[in-house]
Amino acid sequence: MITLVYIIYGLHFFSALNGVLSSAFILTAFLTGWPSIIAVIISYAKRGEAVDTYLQSHFEWLIQTFWYALLWLIVSILIALTFFGIPIAFLMIVLTGLWVIYRIIRGVLNLMDKKSMPML
Repeated sequence: MITLVYIIYGLHFFSALNGVLSSAFILTAFLTGWPSIIAVIISYAKRGEAVDTYLQSHFEWLIQTFWYALLWLIVSILIALTFFGIPIAFLMIVLTGLWVIYRIIRGVLNLMDKKSMPML
């Protein structure tokens, strides 16, 4: 199960990395990349098998990262609908992308130390 969680983090990181290396934003690559979508599906499917272990918090952490990133993207799009909101939306998208990378790295580091993730 630990290997599976590493794979899920890797899938999310691969999607985010595509955003860094391409013309896409980190956030949009993370949310629309097949690796991340597959990772979220696996997280939902397998989190029940990790109940009462520190791995359960990692599944929840990854699921929350995905959905909060989507929420901030939607908020950014709504803000961008106004002419003056475009720079703010751009900044929000960039900062949310960096937040996604932070959560992936923090999750992997805690997984390596066999630590639980804090829950919101």
